Amino acid sequence: MDYNTLLQILDTALRFATPLLFACLAGLYSERSGVFDIGLEGKMLAAAMCAGTVAALTGSAWLGLLAAIGGSLLFALIHGLTSITFRGNQLISGVALNFLAAGLTVLVAQRLFGQGGRTPPLEGAARFGTITLPFAEEARAIPLVGPFYAEVISGHALLVYVAFACVALTWWALYRTRFGLRLRAVGENPAAVDTAGISVTRLRFSALMITGILCGLAGAYMATALQAGFGKDMTAGRGYIALAALIFAKWRPVAAMWACLLFGFFQALALRPDVVEWVVRVKVPVPFLDALPYVLTVFVLAGFVGKAIPPRAGGEPYVKER
Repeated sequence: MDYNTLLQILDTALRFATPLLFACLAGLYSERSGVFDIGLEGKMLAAAMCAGTVAALTGSAWLGLLAAIGGSLLFALIHGLTSITFRGNQLISGVALNFLAAGLTVLVAQRLFGQGGRTPPLEGAARFGTITLPFAEEARAIPLVGPFYAEVISGHALLVYVAFACVALTWWALYRTRFGLRLRAVGENPAAVDTAGISVTRLRFSALMITGILCGLAGAYMATALQAGFGKDMTAGRGYIALAALIFAKWRPVAAMWACLLFGFFQALALRPDVVEWVVRVKVPVPFLDALPYVLTVFVLAGFVGKAIPPRAGGEPYVKER
């Protein structure tokens, strides 16, 4: 395997890691506030359908992005009403949203376009184009670093860079702002937060709205950048993989980034069986490579990467004491 092949794999890993990173950060906000959100998959799927549909009808990827955020926020609001306002079971609510999105997105797309639950292929302004960073071509002449900058760092859609900027923004918001302090506190001890005169309900709804925005970005990226339109079940379990990455990262934003890059790397390897065979010197079945990210997910959830302790108040609706 030469250096150029490695750069191609890393470039693909970044693209595949982007929707995972958006969804992982979305789950981080939700679960740090004490609301478990299994419905990341459903939010991403709904957002992808909204983005693909609006982009196909209007020819604008930006309008598709706004529609994706709107659709995801609607699902986040439903989850909030169910689990916060009416104190329902958070896990059941999330699973129900996943089932709802799986059926509703295909139904709407089929009704609008009649293409088996798909949107028409997106072209031109209906997709987010790639961005060439400054001096990318000039840097190619620099050994090792130059090709890495030109091939891996440069040449991605805008939302890829937004995803990694969100990591830094999330770290700052959680550990350097009053909002972050309160958010972490409400996930650990909501009664203490309530005693301080801060609304637990408002904080948790705020976290879920941020979750909705980030899942909207993930779905929009999948439909208008990673692929050219919406297709049935196009998220393919990425919401669950993002949850596994969140547990792997122990609910920390920077660690979440590395976890998502690891999952993205395994997804990229599935497209290059020749590289895997060169490394292990054994012919590896392609279906096994396709299953690698999900196998890693099972290992993470089974606790083989170390004990991960979630926020203490996670999954439990808060009942204000009289």
